Amino acid sequence: MAISPQARRVTAIVVHGALWGAAFGTALLLRFDANVPSWVVANAARALPLLLLVRCVTFWHAGLFRSLLRYTGVADLLQLVRATAFGSVLFVASGLLVHRMALPRSIYVLEFILAVAVATAVRLAVRLRTAPRRGRVTADAPPAILLGAGNAGDLFLRDLERSSAPPVRVAAVLDDDPGKHGSSLHGITVHGGIARDELVRLMEDTAATRAILAMPTAPGVRTREILALCRSVGLSLKTLPSLQQIASGEVNLSSLRDVAIEDLLRRQPVELDQTLLNGFLRGRRVLVTGGAGSIGSELVRQIARFEPEAIALFDHNENALFFLERELRELFPALSVKLVVADVRDHNRVRQVFRDVRPSVVYHAAAHKHVPLMELNPDEAVRNNIIGTRVIADAAAAHGCEAFVLISTDKAVNPTSVMGTTKRIAEMYVQSLSSKYSTRFVAVRFGNVLGSAGSVVPIFRAQIAAGGPVCVTHPEMRRYFMTIPEACQLVLQAGAIAAGGEIFILDMGELVKIVDLARDMISLSGLRPDLDIEIEYTGMRPGEKLYEELMLDAEATTTTPHPKIRVAKIAQAEHEKMVQVVDSLERLVAQVADQGTVRAALSDIVPEATLQGRPAAPEVQAARPSAPQITQEAGAGLLARTM
Repeated sequence: MAISPQARRVTAIVVHGALWGAAFGTALLLRFDANVPSWVVANAARALPLLLLVRCVTFWHAGLFRSLLRYTGVADLLQLVRATAFGSVLFVASGLLVHRMALPRSIYVLEFILAVAVATAVRLAVRLRTAPRRGRVTADAPPAILLGAGNAGDLFLRDLERSSAPPVRVAAVLDDDPGKHGSSLHGITVHGGIARDELVRLMEDTAATRAILAMPTAPGVRTREILALCRSVGLSLKTLPSLQQIASGEVNLSSLRDVAIEDLLRRQPVELDQTLLNGFLRGRRVLVTGGAGSIGSELVRQIARFEPEAIALFDHNENALFFLERELRELFPALSVKLVVADVRDHNRVRQVFRDVRPSVVYHAAAHKHVPLMELNPDEAVRNNIIGTRVIADAAAAHGCEAFVLISTDKAVNPTSVMGTTKRIAEMYVQSLSSKYSTRFVAVRFGNVLGSAGSVVPIFRAQIAAGGPVCVTHPEMRRYFMTIPEACQLVLQAGAIAAGGEIFILDMGELVKIVDLARDMISLSGLRPDLDIEIEYTGMRPGEKLYEELMLDAEATTTTPHPKIRVAKIAQAEHEKMVQVVDSLERLVAQVADQGTVRAALSDIVPEATLQGRPAAPEVQAARPSAPQITQEAGAGLLARTM
């Protein structure tokens, strides 16, 4: 029969009270060598109820009666010592100053030491009582070799001990740190380092057929090496779940998973200025357009952690909004969430939304992002990426929002696609607003994000699951990659440090060859590239580059307080001219112009753009500024033809 929390607390109070009384009596016996004078006994009898009251109050206030004793850790023991010390101070002050209960000073010292000892002993006894049962269950699990004796390995072993049905039994531990070799982790010897000879020897000694990677901060290169090493000796490799999965409650630490492509591309974790973000988001009303998409939904999850007053999810995909709201209700039940099914191009609807939501901060993630599709539909790219951005940005300015953050792309640098060019014009328009309004208008550029809807990773997964082939456009095609959580964290940080008018560029690390990505994903599926799954080269599609650019060199950018965020040196266009440019584009697409005319117009506005291998119009070429500088003359060619 389960014991209620109230009964458990009463039991804890009674047990502690009895032990504290025994500790007090023991202190008296020790001080007087078991021959306690009668006057001391009398004073002690009067002091004991006060002592027990003080101890109970301080422990209750510290939450020590509410904690689960079987999970006592270092933090609990430190809190125990603090509560006991504070209780002793109150006891001495009350006994000497109020009740005049004189006792030898050594009694107070002895009683404090014994009180700490007995309270600690209670917790240790509870932990030891449950340890044998957990040990027997773990012994029945298959043996495994744990790779990593750091904090993650320690927490993993603790979680295994608490599990009623652990997936593995750790029979040996390996670590690259020579200082840990020969030491013990939860009673298991740490060997080293993570090398072929050590793995083979431990496999023979323990009969292990699997390994557990407990190195969540190891760079992708090291993870790739360990994966190849385990495969070469016949070990299956599992890894711990991500911190995001653990924090969200999806899984616990002992829930193992396969090594994923994100692990092989892993970089150093992003360090955020939590204080700055708290000041930027806590208690604010936030609007996220494209809020149900891959980037938008992750922005929403991360913003919710900073306890905004309310958050509005603006998207035209009602099904995705429905499921995202359900997720947010479970993870953040106190969060005020407003769902807005709307189109960013609808002026009247957007104005109504801003009146209802009254946002302080706007993240504009809504956009058409697929390069080949936008090559076929440039008018739609203009409507959504340029006109939609203007509608949202103008509304933010009109309603006096504090900050507006445009989610942009590395494809806006020297664009060769309609999508990249429209995002560059959106940047230009947003940047031009910063000199006219108090709202801090900024844009943030980054490259591909792993696992986003329609990105290469889920496409490759589907092709592998279907038996191949995996289609790669060109053997030298390279892209920047970043995980969705990392990208969103840096977007939040950039928005918080913005002064207005900046185009922020995120450090995406090194370019990754797409064919290498394909080979890694095939191997992670337990198959062999070019043997079990073929790789087929399909040729570059319209608008694609062999490699993307981010302008991360010192000459084209300046630093910010965050090491992974830089600011592009791009001059602002005049707002009045950008209004004329966007008005002209809006009239052009409203006339159902042919797609070639739309592409030519986009090329004229962005001098460094080359769409489908076609240079900009001759009249623009003559006055073209050197990239990446964009001057107030941008768009002159289009205006000359359309006004």
